[in-house]
Amino acid sequence: MSERAAVIGGGLGGLSAAALLASKGFDVTLFEKNSYTGGKAAVIQGSGYTFDAGPSLLTMPFILHNLFSSCGRRSEEYITLRKLEVICRYFYPDGTCIDAFADRERFKREVQNKTGEPGEHLENYLTYCERIYNATADVFILNDFRSLKLFLSGTGLKSLLRLPHIDPLRTVHRANASFFNDKRLVQLFDRYATYNGSSPYLAPATLNVIPHVEYTMGAYIPDGGIRRIPAVIEALAEDLGVKIQTGAEVEEIIVRQNKAAGLRVNGSEIFFDRIISNADVNYTYENLLKNPAKKEAKRYRTMEPSGSGLVFYWGVEKEFPGLEIHNILFSGDYEEEFRQLFALKKIPSDPTVYVYISSKYNVSDAPAGGSNLFVMINTPFDDGRIKAGDIELARNTILSKVSAMAGEDIRPFIRFEEVLTPRAIEERTNSKWGSIYGVSSNSRNAAFLRQANRSSGYRNLYFCGGSAHPGGGIPLVIQSGIIAAQKVIEDAEKEVI
Repeated sequence: MSERAAVIGGGLGGLSAAALLASKGFDVTLFEKNSYTGGKAAVIQGSGYTFDAGPSLLTMPFILHNLFSSCGRRSEEYITLRKLEVICRYFYPDGTCIDAFADRERFKREVQNKTGEPGEHLENYLTYCERIYNATADVFILNDFRSLKLFLSGTGLKSLLRLPHIDPLRTVHRANASFFNDKRLVQLFDRYATYNGSSPYLAPATLNVIPHVEYTMGAYIPDGGIRRIPAVIEALAEDLGVKIQTGAEVEEIIVRQNKAAGLRVNGSEIFFDRIISNADVNYTYENLLKNPAKKEAKRYRTMEPSGSGLVFYWGVEKEFPGLEIHNILFSGDYEEEFRQLFALKKIPSDPTVYVYISSKYNVSDAPAGGSNLFVMINTPFDDGRIKAGDIELARNTILSKVSAMAGEDIRPFIRFEEVLTPRAIEERTNSKWGSIYGVSSNSRNAAFLRQANRSSGYRNLYFCGGSAHPGGGIPLVIQSGIIAAQKVIEDAEKEVI
């Protein structure tokens, strides 16, 4: 191919799409407005502490391997992945502590010892989650389900026959409560709805595919931290000839006769044959296409964004032997927490706290004797309601919860602090109101409403990233870039014929 392709945004989706296109002979230029690539999977450093800025776990590693193999390379030559033995440690207000072991039998024993729940209940639940995955993966995750060709294939027809298994009519919470007697286990698995910014009391039980991905396929962290993932995909892209321009803000997608024809970058017009937007879908329609009356733009304007998050990066001159790499400090009333998040649109008064300590496996991420605490709570998207006082109140609440878990006040030990608010997320990533996962999944048909990877409104325009199909999270965003690139390749081949 000698076609010129542009990619807007150097997140994981954009980098993946650029690499795959370049491997097939396209002349690819990627434009990134920031001074770094990686999008939300960036890095934060200060006072000798290093933090993964956003995502903290890799699942479905075969997608990363598939990207490299599709480009004619071996991922093992670029990155080493380590499987976690303890996926997460869960702390409850009643003092219970449950380790979610990757080993199925060990996890079943842990559950039975800590809660009295029979291990077979966990086995039955994970079998149910596996059925959802088998019914959804080929069509709704790994491919573009809007493709008629796919649905007429053997794979598509098999998936259609499995549709009753996806459990779309119950909520995540209702389904989970039908498997477990102990409310602590229901809460543990309800949490997975937050992986795409949704509420377990509103989102369809189809999202129970996520526990299968973690507990059956495994949870991984690369040597060097999650930040190694965008770094190695960037290296792959550059090895294949992709031209990456940082500090290059795309101001407009130039449209000629309803066709994406070029970009205005830092005031200059550059023309291309194909354009992939890895920018937030809403931002693409409202700010880059500059046609808010377009049907697609109107549709996205009315869709509820996903939730956001508030992150504190604390460099602490202290070690925490009682914590794992990944930890959850649950709230006392989960349903009330989500009512405040999604009905009242406020930061919860008693939030569930996630603590990620990468220095437990990557010792260079903190000085000797120290720890790098990535501490996050879920928040609503910020349409102007979240004030500075709300952030400070949440900070104090979180510090109190983490200190109580640690057995002493950690405030005197903090040597570095940086804060990432929903507003800052919007500024860095152009995601509407700081929504992390694009649109909310708090409805039965949300998955079908995500932006398709090929635009229906503009020729030669394509989408990838967490706000496009198939969704957010490292593996799905990489897959989104792969699907978008495949659409470009298909269309280019059709035009040649």
